[in-house]
Amino acid sequence: MPEDSPLIHSLRTAVAAAPADVPLRLHFAELLLNDGRTDAAVAEVAVALQHAPGDAHARQLMARAMGVPEQASRPAQAAPPSQPAPPAEPGPAVEAPPSSGPRGGFDWTAAEEQVGDVVPPRFVEAPVRTDGADDPGDAEAWDVERPGAVRLADVGGMREVKERLEAAFLAPLRNPELRKLYGKSLRGGLLLYGPPGCGKTFIARAVAGELGAGFLSVSVNDVLDMWMGNSERNMHEIFQTARRQAPCVVFLDELDALGAKRSRTAHSGMRNTVNQLLTELDGIDSAANDGVFVLAATNVPWDVDNALRRPGRLDRTLLVLPPDAPAREAILRYHLRDRPIENVDLARLAKVTDGLSGADLAHLCEAAAERALLDSARTGTVRLIGMKDLLAAAKETVPSAEPWFASARNVAMFANEGGMYDDLIAYLKKRRKL
Repeated sequence: MPEDSPLIHSLRTAVAAAPADVPLRLHFAELLLNDGRTDAAVAEVAVALQHAPGDAHARQLMARAMGVPEQASRPAQAAPPSQPAPPAEPGPAVEAPPSSGPRGGFDWTAAEEQVGDVVPPRFVEAPVRTDGADDPGDAEAWDVERPGAVRLADVGGMREVKERLEAAFLAPLRNPELRKLYGKSLRGGLLLYGPPGCGKTFIARAVAGELGAGFLSVSVNDVLDMWMGNSERNMHEIFQTARRQAPCVVFLDELDALGAKRSRTAHSGMRNTVNQLLTELDGIDSAANDGVFVLAATNVPWDVDNALRRPGRLDRTLLVLPPDAPAREAILRYHLRDRPIENVDLARLAKVTDGLSGADLAHLCEAAAERALLDSARTGTVRLIGMKDLLAAAKETVPSAEPWFASARNVAMFANEGGMYDDLIAYLKKRRKL
């Protein structure tokens, strides 16, 4: 491999730091192509096409790298729905390249015809209305979703999590007569914690679906404001919206950012925001807040202000761990459903991916698709994604939850106040990590 020039070295570092920056990656690929590094340029353009499949510059660079004539590399553009498609311009016919390789250039048109019945269009965008009705400025400040179609049955595997949710949270709320008998109010607070990428948000949506409730997702960006007092007002308005839209699940994502320990917070504005959140959670005990359910998620519960976990607030906790084998199989099936695959043994794949999170499994499917795409681009023959690609991607995927378990192990051993981390300790012992 030739030694990188200072410019190429700098761009390589920049692309690694911002992998989703398509224009930067295409600029880097063009420099590689000009430097005679065709294979490296093809690899970079292929990644860019994954992020932006319709990017004209990316397609032109890929065609140039593969030696395809410029006119042949441009697929026909569909006309907008409101206008008839223009007649095709006459041009020379392009013959498909020989199957032995891309010596004659890669024929994208022939490739699309080969997979046309396998890969449907990924995105369909409706035209913008001329009357301005689609202007985002007309939307409400806080949108309450209605994820009624998402239920716990849609969460693959994770039987223990579902059983604990049912026993500790859902069953009392589904039985109004028993609830009345035992004086159980139609309110509640639950904290989901565990390693990142394991489906805490999806579980929260499924809970909202089980309750037939709206779903209001809140992150730190929705609350914090640079002007004094606005953050507290935003927090109050979020809960007011939930009260108006009851029954409604308020989902506080990344609770460690919204409710960090005030003893470690130097900025008074952030402490006031936590105080406002405590005030709203105390409102859960008020009859005016019937039908408002508060769910929160965090990767680092030990960084959450202790007052938030006081009885009457987020007093129930649930550990959400990396998916078990049935859940991994369901996640893999979901991420492969729209990809061209053949002879994929999901049970075997789920077995060799033990310990991977849901996010890891999604990355695995992306990596396997990238291997097949690059191979198709290099050989000039489109092929489907097979077990060889998936197993190779699984071998290269490092479990992202391991650093979390390394940190959580010390907390579980030395800061297990009130037995909050008993479930975590049991899991670590079972996996021989403790």
